[in-house]
Amino acid sequence: MNVERAVASRVAAAGGPIGYDEVVELALYDADHGFYETGGGAGRKSDFLTSPEVGPLFGATLARALDSWWTEMSEPDPFTVVEAGAGRGALAGAILATGPACRKALRYVAVERSALLRSRHPPEVESAPELPTGSINGVVLANELLDNLPFRLLERAHDGWREVRVDERLTEVLVPAPPGVGECLAPDAQAGARIPWQERAAGWLATTLSRIGQGRVVVFDYADTTPSMAGRQWTDWARTYRGHGRGGHPLTDLGHQDVTCEVAIDQLATVRVPTADRSQAEFLRAHGLDELLEEARRAWRERAHIGDLQALVARSRIGEAAALTDPAGLGGFRVLEWGRQDLG
Repeated sequence: MNVERAVASRVAAAGGPIGYDEVVELALYDADHGFYETGGGAGRKSDFLTSPEVGPLFGATLARALDSWWTEMSEPDPFTVVEAGAGRGALAGAILATGPACRKALRYVAVERSALLRSRHPPEVESAPELPTGSINGVVLANELLDNLPFRLLERAHDGWREVRVDERLTEVLVPAPPGVGECLAPDAQAGARIPWQERAAGWLATTLSRIGQGRVVVFDYADTTPSMAGRQWTDWARTYRGHGRGGHPLTDLGHQDVTCEVAIDQLATVRVPTADRSQAEFLRAHGLDELLEEARRAWRERAHIGDLQALVARSRIGEAAALTDPAGLGGFRVLEWGRQDLG
């Protein structure tokens, strides 16, 4: 059964059109035909690049951040780092390769729903399909996870809000939206505007915060606010990717393209207001990116004429830094933190 048939079956079982969140769930995570379950995802040989796939510099900088947070917590042992949505484990591998000071106390748990992607995790990490139960003393990282969590879709009509649902023919159907939701999320939206209703992202945050005993949650993603998204074309913030390019409409090629949605910061803030909200470029610089970049520039100046491996690595790191801090690209991503003062 392909994803289209799975959607039709779900519609039949529901007795009518289903939500966008249910369709996205099947498109991405169906056990037999979902995008991530059949090998799609991040990587140079796959469909798109996230910060860890640009190169090891992102992980090297995150290792410095982890060391600073470990020190701030008085060096607990164990120091648990949970990476939610770990993909094939590129970030975990880069962090461990730097040999951070916290390594002697580090328990690194790579959480990934896809069994195929879990099979590619580095052997040094614990691999799990979901967040660990019990109290977590350390850090939960989520790099481009929340944009992949299924979302419901609302549309403003002249006489109120409608929910966009999907029938067995993969045709959009408008039904009355739950009372008050659209009015609360985007009160000034014009007729025809669409917004995401990100219950699952907010639910993930609430669950994760409830499991932090001491430490913090750090989310990296492209993000906006719901009222701002209401003023944009909806396929600008609900995007698809395949083969390192943009895909088609979210209801086409189900299972063969990634489906993402910009993260609504205001909807997460209804769970708890972040301690910090800054760009990825600002975050990385605050945790030593410029120092690592200067080391690379110095190595390149000293060894460019030799052209050995050390010189090539240094040159690559300079390029990685530019990509990670590009305000029109990865550098413009938001980094949201919920720190110790929030979680007491």
